[in-house]
Amino acid sequence: MPASRKFRARIIARNDRVKPGSEYRQMPDFESLRQTMVDTQLRTNKVTDDRILAAMGEIPRENFTPDDRSALAYIDEDIPIGAGRCMVEPMILARMIQTTEIDADDVVLDVASGSGYSAAVLSRIARAVVAVESDSDLVRKSSEQMMELGMDNVVVEQGPIEYGWPDQAPYDVIIVNGACSDVPDTLFEQLAEGGRLCAVTVGESGVGSARLWTKRNGHVSNRPLFDANIPGLPELQREAGFSF
Repeated sequence: MPASRKFRARIIARNDRVKPGSEYRQMPDFESLRQTMVDTQLRTNKVTDDRILAAMGEIPRENFTPDDRSALAYIDEDIPIGAGRCMVEPMILARMIQTTEIDADDVVLDVASGSGYSAAVLSRIARAVVAVESDSDLVRKSSEQMMELGMDNVVVEQGPIEYGWPDQAPYDVIIVNGACSDVPDTLFEQLAEGGRLCAVTVGESGVGSARLWTKRNGHVSNRPLFDANIPGLPELQREAGFSF
């Protein structure tokens, strides 16, 4: 084989995901992009928990995006993944997880888990994760990724996200992946004593705020954390005359 054809063959072999007619287009260096995300989006924005930094520096975020958006996996924006879901911006997700102060023995409920990235990150920190998602395609994708990555402490369940997953309650921590008008009472009911819930709520002003709820003596109180504008979850938007 002529030298030029051998060189071309090597390029194609390295880029096994290229589309026909684009043999010379290099695929993104995801490992480098992942480390850049950690260094420039997380460390510079008050993410200091080494467990979170390690998890997000190792888990292939591109595996959880739609195929046509994998090159965008590490941008500092939310990535739509279909069915009214998105992969939350890395910095916001990391800070939400950090503020719940997850212990190694904690059981976590991941609400609106989408394609599973947030559950994958949580699996590196908590003892067990229950990921609940209503869309069957996303549930299938998430389950496949957990199996492929060997995350056997994650259980992916399909069901209405506003009801959480009471079968495995109570939970030490609950994370909600998307903005809501109000957090459903059903989720607070599934918090263990001393449990923490982190979600982004949007008020009448339209500005989103990440908040932390804590249950003590059966009562739940909350405090604001930081501004966070992320896409809303259709199921958790308030309608006139309706309350959860």
